[in-house]
Order: sequence, then structure tokens, then C-alpha cells
Amino acid sequence: MPHLYLRHKLITCLGFILLLVSIAHAQGTKEIPGFKFKTVVIDAGHGGKDPGSHGEYTKEKTVALGIALKLRDAINEAIPSLNVIMTRTTDKFVELQQRAEIANNAKANLFISIHCNSSPQKVGTRRGALLLVYGLHRKGEQLEALRENSAIYQEKDYAKKYQGYKDNDPAYFITLNMFMQTYRAQSIKFGKLVSREIADVDNRRSEGVIEQGILVLAHSAMPSVMVETGFINNPADEKYLSSEEGQMATAKSILRALKKYRKGFEQD
Repeated sequence: MPHLYLRHKLITCLGFILLLVSIAHAQGTKEIPGFKFKTVVIDAGHGGKDPGSHGEYTKEKTVALGIALKLRDAINEAIPSLNVIMTRTTDKFVELQQRAEIANNAKANLFISIHCNSSPQKVGTRRGALLLVYGLHRKGEQLEALRENSAIYQEKDYAKKYQGYKDNDPAYFITLNMFMQTYRAQSIKFGKLVSREIADVDNRRSEGVIEQGILVLAHSAMPSVMVETGFINNPADEKYLSSEEGQMATAKSILRALKKYRKGFEQD
């Protein structure tokens, strides 16, 4: 059956092309021509009735919002063409699923969730930043988010390239799997850039990028990173993160990483 053979060839070629795109971007080369990096969602962790972790005198929800607002303002000033969407701008409780939905509905190109870490000890001995990306053991949830968000529709001329693809088509799921792998590589790349900026420019400790099964990341159908900005129950980190200077420095580190990350995409 020639048509069946051609179909399998198409599936194989499509998977190979998307794999090359994933590898190319992970290495810092240009993205698919016509793609525009135009929307970033900033998520200030916790809020309202959910204070998050706390230090001696500071709550995580307050620090996260302070950094998130400063990051928004810094992006608006430095990259005015970039659309910045916030999951919250006040001390408001927002459910985890709703945070992911905000990003998915906006067809965001990057999801940045701002948090503070906390160590088990009463007075934390650990300090420094940590970058989290979704764990592979949550890939089923990530695939579902991609399917619901129809990630392939973000591509230029998607109707021609993916004509005839259905939810129960093997080629459709191959496509989603390739997007998931691409987004994972992009998430790790952005996380490493943030880690490098914090360590090299701010001269703060960073524990680098690790994978973890985090709901809000698993349900986000785009590259997504949680920035644990420091250990709020460490006295030195708490003092730094609760200060205007420390929050601004953290926001600017994320901004510098974002600028470098965007260079991997074709822009106007």
C-alpha cells in the first residue's frame, strides 16, 4: 500500500526535522523562520491565603511579588516590544492550575515562576538560588497540556504542514513528543542562563538547574522555569531578598538571561 508507506515516511521525516530544531535551539542557533518570541508570563508564587515559606520577618509571597513586579517593569523598559503577562499583581491567591492556564491561553513563549526556597532547619544553613524545570516523570501531564493547548498552532502555516492530523493519529503524538523535548531543552537552557547571571554577575551562590515534578510547570505548554531566588529561612538570603537592592538585582539577572535567550529566535 503506497499511501501507507508514504505516511510512515512523512512521520519519520517530521520527527527528524523537529529533532533537529530541538538540537539546534539547544545549541543556541536560530529558530524556525517566521517564529516570533512575543509573550512571556511572569508568575509570582503563592499569594493571599497562601504565604508560602517564611523567614524570621519575611513571607515568600511578598518577596516573590516584589521581584516579579520589578522584573515586569525591567522588561517593559528594556524590551518594549515583548508582551508581559502577570499571573498576579497584588496579594491575591491564584490556584496552580489557573496560573498555567493563564500562560497557555496567552500562547506564551516562556513561563517564569518566581519563588523562594526554604531548608528544613529552623534557621536554614543552605543559601543561594536554584532553578527548577519539570521532571520527565511528569511528561504525561506535559503532553496533555500540549495537546489541549494545540502547541503546533503557534507555527506559521501550521494548517498546511499538519493538514489531516487528528488527536488519535500517531503522527500527532510524535509531533507533541518532539515539542515536549524541544521545550524541555529550552527550559534547561534558560535556567542555566539565569543561574550563570546570578553567579557570575551578582556573585551569589547558585545550585544550578534540576528537574522536579512541579504541577505548575508540568501543566504549562511552553518552556517554563521556576526561579527559587534564595533560601528565605537563611538570614543572609532573607536580608538580601527582602531588600529593594536584592530584588532589583535578581530581576535584572533574569532580564539579562532573557535577553540572551531571545537571541536564539528570529525577531522583528
